[in-house]
Amino acid sequence: MPYIRLFGTLLLLLSTASHAMTAEERFARPYQYSNLKLSPDGAYLSGIVMNEGKAKLAIMDTATLSLKHAVAFPGNAQVGDYEWVNDERVVLEKVYIEAGNDVPQYYGELFAVNADGSKATYLFGYDSGEQETGSHFKKNTAIRATAYILDPLRSDQKNMLVRAISWNAVNVSFETPPVVYKVDVYRGIRRKVTGSPIGYANFLTDNDGEVRFVAGKDANNDTQVFFREDGDWHSSDKLNLDLNNFFPLSFADGKNVIYAAGNEANETLAVYKIDLESGSKSKIIQDANVDPDGYWFNGQSKQLYAVEFNDGYPTYAFVNPEDEHAKLMKSLLAALPGHQVQIVSEDTNGELAVITAFNDRNPGDYYLFNRKTNKLRYLVSVNDALDPEKMAEVKPFEVIAQDGTKLMAYLTLPHGVDAKNLPLVVNPHGGPHGIRDRWEFNSQNQYLASLGLAVLQVNFRGSGGYDYAFEAAGYGKWGSDMQNDIIDATRQVIANGTADKDRVCIVGTSFGGYSALQSSILAPDLFKCAVGIAGVYDLEMMFDEGDIQKRVSGRAYLKDVLPKDKATLHAMSPAYNVDKLKAKLMLVHGGKDDRTPIEQFEALEKALKAKDYPYQKLVVDNEGHGFYNEKNRVMLYSELKNFLKTNLKL
Repeated sequence: MPYIRLFGTLLLLLSTASHAMTAEERFARPYQYSNLKLSPDGAYLSGIVMNEGKAKLAIMDTATLSLKHAVAFPGNAQVGDYEWVNDERVVLEKVYIEAGNDVPQYYGELFAVNADGSKATYLFGYDSGEQETGSHFKKNTAIRATAYILDPLRSDQKNMLVRAISWNAVNVSFETPPVVYKVDVYRGIRRKVTGSPIGYANFLTDNDGEVRFVAGKDANNDTQVFFREDGDWHSSDKLNLDLNNFFPLSFADGKNVIYAAGNEANETLAVYKIDLESGSKSKIIQDANVDPDGYWFNGQSKQLYAVEFNDGYPTYAFVNPEDEHAKLMKSLLAALPGHQVQIVSEDTNGELAVITAFNDRNPGDYYLFNRKTNKLRYLVSVNDALDPEKMAEVKPFEVIAQDGTKLMAYLTLPHGVDAKNLPLVVNPHGGPHGIRDRWEFNSQNQYLASLGLAVLQVNFRGSGGYDYAFEAAGYGKWGSDMQNDIIDATRQVIANGTADKDRVCIVGTSFGGYSALQSSILAPDLFKCAVGIAGVYDLEMMFDEGDIQKRVSGRAYLKDVLPKDKATLHAMSPAYNVDKLKAKLMLVHGGKDDRTPIEQFEALEKALKAKDYPYQKLVVDNEGHGFYNEKNRVMLYSELKNFLKTNLKL
């Protein structure tokens, strides 16, 4: 049997598609295959497979692609993230799908098993049991903490590093400074390596697996970075680097040279090479318009080798153009034209690599690349129910706001349709700060395009990725300047003839749901309909309800980004301004939403009822912030289609 078809046959045996799928089912479908990885020696290829609604781990022999073992938990448990910790062993997270909450819940349990299914054991967590220990280790009693793999320590066949966050009286709190443990991958015996001086912390290890940096958020929501020397943590201010937003990315050659992000005043974020001993630094990569949007690391040495930028279409800059990874990436980009390409896993010998390729019309394909033969072999698509050739193209373009500010926007245009006088859906992104839209595949937008709609996305001021000044320009302006940017972009698309001015709807999730209502209030004659999904509708309520205000740093964030006075908060809140609405409304919310709790929906609903303003609603009790459950997403897409057909005369 041919190589490609063998892999496809194996995964098809694990899939559950048994009927002709509707359009809603195809686009709402979760990725069927994800997180493909090679074992360090390249002998095994593994991946997450969706089967019977649950995530399972398949481990195959790389040479023959025959199934060696599959990990599937009973009951409501399923496989979360995972990592190869040596040539024969994987460690994975055990997560749960619980009644009343469709989003998988992770309680910190790490489970390990060999590729052939032997030596299965729980290594870490509240129910990990008790085992004998050596003289240098603490007794491995169960621990009320949530663990994440920090470093698999590929040079150490017996141990890994985990970042563990202790539980408070109720659950895990990311404000709690985490602890790093060295954990035996066969017995679960653990030893504390170091703690963190700050919460919301992420650690960076050097090329030898030593914990050297930690970055986290303080009570003012500012990022603080510390370096570790002789077992003690020191503020990175002592390095005297004179950089704003300093953040270490990886170690370079040796133990005291790093690559780091940072910037000088009024500049975009750049990548520097820094000598920690001398304090000398050199700028090696920077884009004049945008901050880095992604960093690529060598899977063998963990060193940074490339940086991705997204100012319209994605572009790439290489740390060292002569690096073997840089050369490989250039050849892969040439071999798969029109695609973004990433090396997602590779063996330690540099012979085999798992590649993923994706673009605006393709959610992703996996390939196996053999450096010895220079052959690239297709493995599987993440969602084979979709044909990239029939998907909609996404086109970036520039918008000039009414005050002269330049914005980047994206239009998803229906496949095979003349892009003139089209019905339009405006889709503001969530966040809003630190988040941005980019040239990529978006399932919901592609579904709307399949109905004949154009879809507009705008990186309004306040969005991330365009330097700090652009993001800060949105602070305090949620209901004014940020919405005006969206409105200006919509009018530009109408003016150039792409959109029909009489068939425009705005549909958004989270902050985008807020934008859907607030933009309709500011420009009531522009939008014929509006759909708010998991939206914020009362800004003042954010200080009392939801998970943001429960954290010290979250309260600091709200004080930074929201208006200071009550009158402005009310003026920018849809719940206080329903009398200005003209659009037909559809409101969607999850009963278990912690970010924008159901009280937000209820506040708007109360105001609408008081004005006897008609609206359509879809409330699902067991969903959270957005719809995770596949059946619920199918239902949402179907309801959304009917709503848009009625109001945009499709």
